Amino acid sequence: MTVLVGRTTTRESEAAVQEALAEAKRRGTDLVIFDLDGPPVEGSREEAVDIDGVAVRYRGRDERNNDPAGELLDAAVALGADVIVIGIRHRSPVGKLLLGSNAQEILLEADVPVLAVKAPKE
Repeated sequence: MTVLVGRTTTRESEAAVQEALAEAKRRGTDLVIFDLDGPPVEGSREEAVDIDGVAVRYRGRDERNNDPAGELLDAAVALGADVIVIGIRHRSPVGKLLLGSNAQEILLEADVPVLAVKAPKE
């Protein structure tokens, strides 16, 4: 099976990637890094890269689609993911009310367990 992690350019996301790598090691499975900001930076959809004994593949979003959370959830189904790992950050109650959250959508809509990771305090 697969551990799937959503990656952006935030500290929270970097913490999620590190936790996803550790989770993939614990489970003895591969890791797919889904770049929520666009096409994958490293690797390709087909090639796996070995990182600390874990086969890591990269996938990118379809830039024409305006629903990153939905694309991540679709990828989880297509890959048969065991778990989704996401980075989260604190938001004020007003921020939660006014702005939608990809993390919130993933937590509420996922059909597999979701591991939510906070970045360490600086």
